[in-house]
Amino acid sequence: MEYNFRAIEKKWQKQWEDSHIYHVSNDSPKPKCYVLDMFPYPSGAGLHVGHPLGYIATDIYARYKRLKGFNVLHTMGYDAFGLPTEQYALETGQHPVVTTEQNINAFRQQLNNIGFCYDWSREVNTSDPSYYKWTQWIFLQLFESWYDRNLQKALPIKTLEGVFEQEGNKNHVCPGDRSIQFTAEEWKQYDEVTRRDILMQYRLAYLAYAEVNWCEALGTVLANDEVINGVSERGGYPVVKKKMRQWFLRITEYANRLLEGLETVNFSDAMKEMQRNWIGKSQGAEIKFNLKNNDGQIEVYTTRPDTIFGVDFMVLAPEHELVSSITTPEQKEAVEKYLDYVQSRSERERMAEVKQITGCFTGAYAINPFNGREIPVWIAEYVLAGYGTGAIMAVPCGDQRDFGFARHFNIPITNIIGDAFNGTEANPTKDAKLQNSGFLDGMEMRPAMDVVINKLEEMGIGRRQINYKMRDAGFSRQRYWGEPFPIVYRNGVPYAMDEKDLPVELPYVENYKPGPDGEGPLANITDWVNIAPDVKRETNTMPGYAGSSWYFLRYMDPHNKNTFADRKATDYWNQVDVYVGGTEHAVGHLLYSRLWTKVLYDLGYLGFDEPFKSLINQGMIGGSSRLVYRIHGTNQYVSHGLKDQYQTDALHVDVNIVDGVELDIEALKKWKPEFADATFILEDGKYICGVQLEKMSKRLFNTVNPNDLVNKYGADTFRMYEMFLGPVEQSKPWDTKGIEGVHRFLKKLWRLFADEQKGIIVNEQAPTPEELKILHKTIQKIDHDTNNFSFNTAVSSFMICVNELASLNCHKRAILEPLLVLLTPYAPHLCEELWQYLGHNESILNAIYPVYEEKYTAETAFTYPIAINGKTRTEMSFDLNLATEEIEKAVLANPVVEKWMEGKSLKRMIIIKGKMINVVI
Repeated sequence: MEYNFRAIEKKWQKQWEDSHIYHVSNDSPKPKCYVLDMFPYPSGAGLHVGHPLGYIATDIYARYKRLKGFNVLHTMGYDAFGLPTEQYALETGQHPVVTTEQNINAFRQQLNNIGFCYDWSREVNTSDPSYYKWTQWIFLQLFESWYDRNLQKALPIKTLEGVFEQEGNKNHVCPGDRSIQFTAEEWKQYDEVTRRDILMQYRLAYLAYAEVNWCEALGTVLANDEVINGVSERGGYPVVKKKMRQWFLRITEYANRLLEGLETVNFSDAMKEMQRNWIGKSQGAEIKFNLKNNDGQIEVYTTRPDTIFGVDFMVLAPEHELVSSITTPEQKEAVEKYLDYVQSRSERERMAEVKQITGCFTGAYAINPFNGREIPVWIAEYVLAGYGTGAIMAVPCGDQRDFGFARHFNIPITNIIGDAFNGTEANPTKDAKLQNSGFLDGMEMRPAMDVVINKLEEMGIGRRQINYKMRDAGFSRQRYWGEPFPIVYRNGVPYAMDEKDLPVELPYVENYKPGPDGEGPLANITDWVNIAPDVKRETNTMPGYAGSSWYFLRYMDPHNKNTFADRKATDYWNQVDVYVGGTEHAVGHLLYSRLWTKVLYDLGYLGFDEPFKSLINQGMIGGSSRLVYRIHGTNQYVSHGLKDQYQTDALHVDVNIVDGVELDIEALKKWKPEFADATFILEDGKYICGVQLEKMSKRLFNTVNPNDLVNKYGADTFRMYEMFLGPVEQSKPWDTKGIEGVHRFLKKLWRLFADEQKGIIVNEQAPTPEELKILHKTIQKIDHDTNNFSFNTAVSSFMICVNELASLNCHKRAILEPLLVLLTPYAPHLCEELWQYLGHNESILNAIYPVYEEKYTAETAFTYPIAINGKTRTEMSFDLNLATEEIEKAVLANPVVEKWMEGKSLKRMIIIKGKMINVVI
């Protein structure tokens, strides 16, 4: 009976599907375990072998927990909205609805082919109206809520209106505009438009005008990391800065809770640090500097107010609202030229450490409030409008970047910390005492901070302030393929739609080109936009992260038509126990998911405020590219070992037409027309390709389709090989050749159960102690490694176990049945087949996980050093349970001991069990 892996796998995949064996109940007496993957964006390229790495890991863990007696939620869905789909539709002439459905079907087929244990009845698709109805509903909860800083929680906006009626906003500083202050009487006098404008400054989802990265060619706003050197990352189209009406989420109100929540979750230290750095909490002061010959003030935030005497210049963000009003006529041309330059720079480029220092003097001066010094005001790209106040006080003797800027533009530097400054670089020492700083002279730097802040508050020009580097999250996209906002404008004022009118469905259109004045494509659909003469719909759509911020909650109760998920279901499944995904989502998806969960918790819809209990970041499987070398100016290709003899151009070729490093020349000629008439210079009769480790990408022709490997080696082999490559968390290169070793291992395991001629050869003989020891050592190791996601070492342990059992010619049911259950999470198809051959009617998925028993692995013998009068002369092995009298007899009969005792009598024998034996003569 041979191991016909493809027939076995197709058989069991169909049986599992037909029997709904992976269907999960929300009502189970078993303990729950929620295992989740970051769901994929269904692109037209499909899955390559790098994508399933995390999916296989969670599948193994989910199966393991099921065998351990848990009710396991493990399912899959699709993050289907987004710009790439819309661009693909424009390029191919297909509608996003069509391409999304095609891509999802292709993904599902690939996933099923690998044999994942997903409960497909819970599948979600973020572009399905039945799903995004609840995305819109959650947005309305954000829109209709505000954050009470006193209670540290979100509350319905109606409670804020009640507060304003009673006391105005004296106890609730306006987060959107701190200058807004009013009494209860003034609030009562405001008209509806004014009231709604004020409430907008408090809402968790709010509307504001902001400078954005506008790409005309793509017809949308781009995130900072989607812009490189002034052009879009996708397509290389020009990007300009533009002020547009945008929706935002007031995530900054939750900054401190997001920081505190990191102490309650099991994320890696690196992941926590990434989030802490992104949130960027700091303590300092806000200070107002008056301007010379101008009524305005420059407000700065600094973590070092004690260095105020060392301020040698000030820098504003080029976008700062004061720039145009303070620039002198003499500097106007230079400033405008510099602003044009900054327009072409992405925020990511401006924040990066670069050798090139740029800036421009405005001609204006600020006044130091403590010593009256005139301070020149510059603009520079390294200061960003969205960070702090968009302005800094520059202290070159205390900050390296300020020092470099001052040196570059020959700005005089003031020394306020005496010997701590060596005159060649910014170098304040920790214990330095301030000098040349008025009333701070002689004070240590840190205590001086409190003195300065107290003085600023006394003078009415500053105050203590905790700041966060994180900014509110942009939540608008000027594109078609996204969730419509459940917002209408009545005479230009935004109002929430009635919940009973959800979902606001995305209209089906053939033209997704941008609307007028930079609006989204929906603005072109006048019948859809104009509900009534003075009532219009919002024409922006939500960003891709809208649907992904809460999908893990919908899995808990996916078919509920009355709410996003029933409270009973969310209380049962609670937090995701294990979440697996890439580090690229550290400061995007993960932060937004945490925010949405906290808001829903505050409003009473959830019983937990952190979505993910434990997070594992899987590494990346890199592509091992193959290169051929074309002799420059010809259609002749030279093998790798001979290429240095010629001037060559390196070209990527499809890794699937290369066996290791040997090129299949005929396959290459058929691959692309330009190779059809190519000629080749070989070495030893072969064409050897170059090898280069790179990101796995369709563009580099180094992707490997998992379907190809599954067809050739089987899903079980593919699953185990991906795990065998190395630790899940580490990145590693792909090498198809190595998969053959894992395939041979599974064949060897098969032969423990079956013979090609005889069929099943498992017998009912009692196992030997040695066989039981092998089994239970394996149980202990696999149980530990699987629970800790150490799957590569678990696969190695399976190989060792099978080799040892094969060497003992072990075909005993008592040993092989438990081994099958252990292996089931890794190779479920093979195990299910053999389990059935062993006479079981129930699926092996419902078996009980083997229990490790120490008695089978405990050492029963010990090799004693045998000493004569304290000096070791030989060694002897004895069963640890052997009687002392029997040990004495055996020792005295030992030839070496007899030799040393010749002519001498035994005085006594000292036996320390499990340690040593000493013969005293």
